[in-house]
Amino acid sequence: MSGNASPILPPRQQVTQKFPIVGEREPDAAALDLKRWRLTVSGEVEQPQGWTYDAVQQLPQVEVTHDIHCVTRWSRLGCRWRGVAFETIAAQVRPTAKARFVQFIAYSARQHDSTLPLDICQHGGVLLAWAMDGQPLSVAHGYPLRVVAPTRYFYKSVKWVREIRFLETDIIGFWERGGYHNNGDFWQEERYVSGNLNADRIERLRRSGNFRPYREQVLLSLDLSGAHFAGLDLSGVQLKHCTLAGCQLQGANLRGANLTNSDLRHANLQGADLSEADLEGALFMGADLRHCSLRDARLAAAEFCRDGEPSAQVEGLDLRGAMTEDLLEDQYRFLRQQGVL
Repeated sequence: MSGNASPILPPRQQVTQKFPIVGEREPDAAALDLKRWRLTVSGEVEQPQGWTYDAVQQLPQVEVTHDIHCVTRWSRLGCRWRGVAFETIAAQVRPTAKARFVQFIAYSARQHDSTLPLDICQHGGVLLAWAMDGQPLSVAHGYPLRVVAPTRYFYKSVKWVREIRFLETDIIGFWERGGYHNNGDFWQEERYVSGNLNADRIERLRRSGNFRPYREQVLLSLDLSGAHFAGLDLSGVQLKHCTLAGCQLQGANLRGANLTNSDLRHANLQGADLSEADLEGALFMGADLRHCSLRDARLAAAEFCRDGEPSAQVEGLDLRGAMTEDLLEDQYRFLRQQGVL
């Protein structure tokens, strides 16, 4: 069950026994065709190689225990991983003296990728895993093979890995291109890059509520606390890791918005439409969510209550189709007690 932070936890993380699904839920179909599946390794190596799935599993295996720390503030401790150590792969292909980074590429429609410094891969316990806690990974969690990078936030642990490239220079990965921190050290709380609008633009946005010029842009780490956006059409806005505490958003159209890790504490969202929104890691303590629609919303690690803070008002909250299975235990229990689940 979830609980209070302890000394073993990085900043602002909370413990869960669940394994929430965050991000993409299914790979490209080729990932699951194990007869044709291949892992290829190329780039700055002396001996590029490719393995079938059976051949990967014939490599020397390891079983190690590493925690998961997700950028959406949940942690799952003591996970037992089985797979192949990155060092084993590196020994087979022999990186050249030019190799300084490692890029992992996924079997996915958008070819999700991420990079890590070679030093982290070799000395930070990185492995390629197919099982956790004695059970094969589910497809949604990266089966048949995923990266596990235990010293970084979990978005650095690419699911459905199909290709590894050793690089001389770094390449910004898929999630990092959307604002996640390129290093992702959870002890330093490197979740996102800094805000990407200057103070004048933020003030104009706060006064006008006109998000149309930013429809195709991810807005990061903005302070819009207390702004008046009631009744506005904010559908599809991307406000990641933003401060919206105390905002007036009653009746607003936030359908399909991305509010990942944003702070909506004490916001007035009464009657707002947040259907199909990405609310992973969003904070709603003290918010007015009465008669608000969260239909089909993503809710992994969203918080509606917390010790020492007022709980959200949730009378009439519509959660039909929302991904409530990814709520942490105390949040799920709170919503059940309030009669909206």
